[in-house]
Amino acid sequence: MERAKIRTCLLLNGKVQEAVEFYTGLFDDSRIERTVPGLGEGAGPMVIEFTLAGTPYMALDAPIETAFTYGLSISVLTADQAETDRLWATLTEGGEESHCGWLKDRFGFAWQIVPERLPELMASRDAAARGRVHQALMGMRKIDIAALERAHDNKVAA
Repeated sequence: MERAKIRTCLLLNGKVQEAVEFYTGLFDDSRIERTVPGLGEGAGPMVIEFTLAGTPYMALDAPIETAFTYGLSISVLTADQAETDRLWATLTEGGEESHCGWLKDRFGFAWQIVPERLPELMASRDAAARGRVHQALMGMRKIDIAALERAHDNKVAA
């Protein structure tokens, strides 16, 4: 295994194994690469290096309380509404919804669940259409692709 020079480190107080197993179960091309045992008898892992949808991460168990913010998030481009709905439901369970596709999971980490269609619609040459998409997006929690497309095309929901 070639080790990544740069990767995101998730600090988890006592929940390293649980979180990594949860995250790697969400995405294809995800796996635990290496586990560094904790100190002391019966201690859980201190560090787990893992790959999440092809991207390297590490999780560190440290007895530090942190205040998580939306200033740093994990962004996921989803292929369609079904994938958006599945990830949203799974990640918000025990967590909290925010706006415009943002959420915090049960471990406190911020995520953006973004359908691939959103950046396509926002790249429209039609400035008015981009404005309508943006306005529709501002009223959403989980992103609704069909509603964004209706806004882009200036059609109201039936």
